[in-house]
Amino acid sequence: MAKKSKQYQTALKQVDVTKAYSVEEAVALVKEIDFAKFDATVEVAYRLGVDPKKADQQIRGAVVLPNGTGKTQRVLVFAKGEKAKEAEAAGADYVGESDLVQKISGGWFDFDVIVATPDMMGEVGRLGRVLGPKGLMPNPKTGTVTMDVTKAVNEIKAGKVTYRVDKAGNVQAPIGKVSFSTDKLIENFKTINDTMLKVKPSSAKGQYIKNITVTTTFGPGVKVDQSSL
Repeated sequence: MAKKSKQYQTALKQVDVTKAYSVEEAVALVKEIDFAKFDATVEVAYRLGVDPKKADQQIRGAVVLPNGTGKTQRVLVFAKGEKAKEAEAAGADYVGESDLVQKISGGWFDFDVIVATPDMMGEVGRLGRVLGPKGLMPNPKTGTVTMDVTKAVNEIKAGKVTYRVDKAGNVQAPIGKVSFSTDKLIENFKTINDTMLKVKPSSAKGQYIKNITVTTTFGPGVKVDQSSL
């Protein structure tokens, strides 16, 4: 295991690792002990009682945070005709067809999210090997394969985040920046939590949410008391 920095060790000493803090205490604490020299991202992590190997327990989706993420997402839209015009009007950073497919194939990745209309997925599918590993492939479950490109672009620009359970049953998502007020971070946190509860698979057995932790980019995790959410 990699040795933690002195700054991390100092921050960790301020966390009672045996305690589950209220959401208010946890968010305030991670802000207080953050030591990054930039405006670090605040993230939440869920350990869920699901089996990702089962198709009906592969939790994946997207949610728009009421206070955004603190990051402006660069949106690329694969569309043509009127839908391309709609995407441009909505504020998409890049709009195109096969020209963008070729550009990405050549190693260009100056964007954060891809949206595609269903009729463009045949072209976009050719990029599966390069987009898949980066988590950039458009997907209907996250609202990025749609004919309503205006709504998709607007939501992403407003602070839409995607989430996906990993092989170990964990889900991570950003809820803002350290510079956000505690109230705004808590509101975003509760929005994520409500979403996690709504997407609980009916086939999941036993305790669904096993653990919730909030942390910053470099800081230690702080366990959160579920009942406070």
